[in-house]
Amino acid sequence: MIGGRDRKVCNANLLTRRSLLRSGLAALAAAPWGKALAASSPSTHRSRRNAGTQADDIVLGVSAAFSGPSRGLGTELYRGAMAYFSHVNDNGGVNGRRIVLKLYDDGYQPETCVANTLRLMQDDGVFLLFGFVGTPTVTRVLPLLKRFRDQRFYLFFPFTGAEPQREPPYGEFAFNLRASYRQETAGLVDNFVRIGRRRVAVFYQIDAYGRSGWAGVREALARHGETIAGEATYRRGTPFGASMRRQVEILKAGSPDAVICIGAYAACAAFARDAVELGLHVPVANLSFVGSENLQRVLRERRSDPDSYTRFLVNSQVVPAFDDATFPSVNEYHRLMFQYDPRLPDDLERITEGESYQPLARGFVSLEGFLNAKLMTEILRRLGGRPDRSRLEETVFSVRNFALGIGESVSFEPTRRQGMQRVYYTVADGDHFALLDDWEARFQW
Repeated sequence: MIGGRDRKVCNANLLTRRSLLRSGLAALAAAPWGKALAASSPSTHRSRRNAGTQADDIVLGVSAAFSGPSRGLGTELYRGAMAYFSHVNDNGGVNGRRIVLKLYDDGYQPETCVANTLRLMQDDGVFLLFGFVGTPTVTRVLPLLKRFRDQRFYLFFPFTGAEPQREPPYGEFAFNLRASYRQETAGLVDNFVRIGRRRVAVFYQIDAYGRSGWAGVREALARHGETIAGEATYRRGTPFGASMRRQVEILKAGSPDAVICIGAYAACAAFARDAVELGLHVPVANLSFVGSENLQRVLRERRSDPDSYTRFLVNSQVVPAFDDATFPSVNEYHRLMFQYDPRLPDDLERITEGESYQPLARGFVSLEGFLNAKLMTEILRRLGGRPDRSRLEETVFSVRNFALGIGESVSFEPTRRQGMQRVYYTVADGDHFALLDDWEARFQW
């Protein structure tokens, strides 16, 4: 298994509770050791023998939210990635090697993600880390990557646009594909100000993710000589059934012209619902992390007037519309999602008992996972027939003006560890989201 030969670590280097404390990572020692549930996911659901190759697998380690209120994000990101990896494996793999994902659920909880990551690196011998979900989880993992820097573990394409994995002291341990939250919030603020909606309030998750988005809104408003018109928070993991009336009342008191939400789909949907019911009829914007389709699904289901809670939504995205047939990779995404229809492995499905989740046929999140997998495959291909973590960084930097098939080329270099820069804007149109091309017409006074 690729990664195992790179995992020549003596016992003195293994992280334990005691060594974590000695190394100054005391917060990580609180992780619930041994409670994570794992699933190894062969992308074509076949044994290595039946795959027709004796080559080692390339194992990518994943810790993501497959349970809890944000389970839709981890599930859809995984489904999109697996659609592409399954296609690769069915066509001979990468230089004769199959790509396999080693999965752990973290429920979008930082401590569990830390424990999962240690297990992936120390026990499972994965080649690299891939497709983690969320800022609060990723920011807690970054110190581990710095601690293991001699083994050259890298995190590829996490589902977060926050700054910690883009800046010192941890930026050198991660590679990002998506645009940042600063780019998303700046674009939203700039467009609101341009159409005269200068009083922008913020509703955000009270953790590293929410504060990252909050800081982006504040910086963008400052460039226009404005300040945040009001702010309200909620706790990570809040379900859709929770009341957000108090948060709406706080923001409504500041007479905002628009609200930017930095959160996950369950809580942001609850806020959008209560904003409408309390008469806060202003644009309610969400960042790409929210998961637009799941946001809209919980707002619309079992409603006599399903448009009533979605008409004020405007969501930024970091990938193009998943139904835009003008892009070759979008067409390929549709074809492979239909062909493979990836599902979570059985042991991960069981942990969601009582939390029924119906996968989406298509969506922005699964398209992002698909593009992540497509670029990851290209990087692994460039590594050649003997993958070596010591050459990963230079291999990534060889990606210059790479056509990903979505109208935006991808480039990396030592001072540029984010492959794409573009942000798109969408609004609810019936039961889906459509590209927004006329802000004045949509949000006129």
